[in-house]
Amino acid sequence: MSAGEGRLERRFEALREAGRGGFVSYISAGDPDRETSLAILRGLPAAGADVIEIGVPFTDPMADGPAIQAANQRALRGGMTLRGTLEMVQEFRRQDNDTPIALMGYFNPIYRYGVEAFSRDAAAAGIDGLIVVDLPPEEDAELRVPALAAGLRVIRLTAPTSDDRRLPRILEGAGGFIYHVAITGITGTTSASADAVAAAVERLRRHTDLPLAVGFGIRTPEQAAEVARVADAAVVGSALVQRIADCLEHEKPEPEEIVESVLSLVRDLAGGVRSARA
Repeated sequence: MSAGEGRLERRFEALREAGRGGFVSYISAGDPDRETSLAILRGLPAAGADVIEIGVPFTDPMADGPAIQAANQRALRGGMTLRGTLEMVQEFRRQDNDTPIALMGYFNPIYRYGVEAFSRDAAAAGIDGLIVVDLPPEEDAELRVPALAAGLRVIRLTAPTSDDRRLPRILEGAGGFIYHVAITGITGTTSASADAVAAAVERLRRHTDLPLAVGFGIRTPEQAAEVARVADAAVVGSALVQRIADCLEHEKPEPEEIVESVLSLVRDLAGGVRSARA
């Protein structure tokens, strides 16, 4: 992928032309096991995911709440790694070369992999953008430079605490889209009000022309629709991985049942997003 227009740019341009917001779905790679996770990944576009975030399992996901922490542990017990995550994406790309994928995770596994080798391998596998939760803009040059050289977008996070003085630094070098964390704290706990999301989006638009995706705390189609009315995309993660956990509470669920349950929720959430501006 070149440093010019890529899958993320094409997808958000298509959403603008269609006059609707996008739906960004998150899964943890390898949760609850590799094959089931790969089947969910492959099914996400047809279920309504416009952009996919794939999380790299990590032992200390400090920004994530209980649901994603548990998903990380399930995936790690199954042997999932950063290299294994890239291999999953590579397999996905054999049947889908259009849906953008952002890799979300923490810097430690990337550092251990080697930032230049990782950037090269991630781009070759079909990753479009990187969301590295624990790497602030002031300290991300070690990864940002080789990532941009490989054609990867550096997707930056903003939060309610990102004031107007700090925003220019956060946005410098950003690409793909901006991920606005609608609440302070960890994922999957509370939800921001529609008014708070609208005010945050309005303020961010004064600073950047990049698409704005809003996440943290979205659990229902109605909440997703509220976000998609004002932002360019709604992001859902904890609700999807919690659906996997709920399935696993039943005695020995069939993998197909888990896949269908998750994709059914994706269809409902995507439906809320698609109806938001109707």
